[in-house]
Amino acid sequence: MNLSPPAGSRRRIVVLGSTGSIGTSCLKVIDALPERLQAWGLSAHSRWEELLQQVEHYRPRYVSVTDPQAARAFARHPLPVETRLLDGDDAIGAMVSDPEVDVVLTAIVGAAGLTGTWLALQAGKTVALANKETLVMAGPLVMELAQKKNARILPVDSEHSAIFQAMQAGQPREIHRIVLTASGGPFRGKKREDLANITPDQALQHPTWSMGRKITIDSATMMNKALEIIEARWLFNLRPEQIQVILHPESVVHSFVEFTDGSVLAQLSPPDMCLPIQYALTYPERVDGPAKRLQWDELRSLNFQQPDLETFPALRLGYEVARRGGTCGAVLNAANEAAVSAFLEGELSFLDIPRVCREVLDHHHYSEWPTLSELNAQDRWSRQEVLRWITAKAHSRIR
Repeated sequence: MNLSPPAGSRRRIVVLGSTGSIGTSCLKVIDALPERLQAWGLSAHSRWEELLQQVEHYRPRYVSVTDPQAARAFARHPLPVETRLLDGDDAIGAMVSDPEVDVVLTAIVGAAGLTGTWLALQAGKTVALANKETLVMAGPLVMELAQKKNARILPVDSEHSAIFQAMQAGQPREIHRIVLTASGGPFRGKKREDLANITPDQALQHPTWSMGRKITIDSATMMNKALEIIEARWLFNLRPEQIQVILHPESVVHSFVEFTDGSVLAQLSPPDMCLPIQYALTYPERVDGPAKRLQWDELRSLNFQQPDLETFPALRLGYEVARRGGTCGAVLNAANEAAVSAFLEGELSFLDIPRVCREVLDHHHYSEWPTLSELNAQDRWSRQEVLRWITAKAHSRIR
């Protein structure tokens, strides 16, 4: 498949989740490369004021707001004459299936991102995937759809982008293993007893990355790395035992690929999402862009440590789900989303997040080859189970 645009043309980009952390970084890349990239469609959930500012600046062909209340507020404001407001259940589908769209960046957080990715792949588009939950929930189905529709998935997660880049040096059969790096989050080096009374404000203080609240909490529990293990398993067609995790607090080495001959290739850059986003949008070309550069004269050392599986049991959940497949990914992802939300609302403790995920995963009705509708049903069941678990725990305290 030739992904290079014709001479003199620009790639038309749809950004799903344009007001979030990844979405705004994507627009920064588009701003830096106006001769190559064009914001063709923008979609947000509830931040309609920010979306309106983006529309006024980029003047896209399409815009949509998925939250009904926010959509009503947004619709009261005039739009540029060239911008069409899409609404209703088919708004995202209409946007991503436009024949003139070249790349769809899916940056909607959580399970909600699966729909947009699925619709874009059905339309045969190149998907710049920033929503890891898509492959966590439905990895085999998503990869099968991409193959069937001759669509392409290019990873935007910094770790998976690093792996994808390093893999260009060899053949898939020559890969011995990959090593995902993890910053360790704000609690690297802490022991389990140190985390009993962690507050949301403490968990949101990430040492190297600036991310959304949900992803930042996932980094603190290391559930983000568990989800990345599952994502890598399906995205790169690897066995779970070929995937390892190592702590790297500087967040400069974004991941490693070890080949069968013992060669190890890594991708290095400062912790800046503009680089993996740009690589996905301009692939296979590399051009000067807005990403930060390594300051080699200031770089003194790179440190690596083994993860503490006792303090951060979420990693074990990631490996288990990668091995079992089936409905496990949808269940783990939904339970974690519900648990993180409850923690941020003060309804669960920090250590309760992996506990409730373990409980829900253990008691779900496992299916090895689920349909998409079955995965969505398991997603809904898991969220209800977390609420039931929280209620039961609250009642036990009262007694």
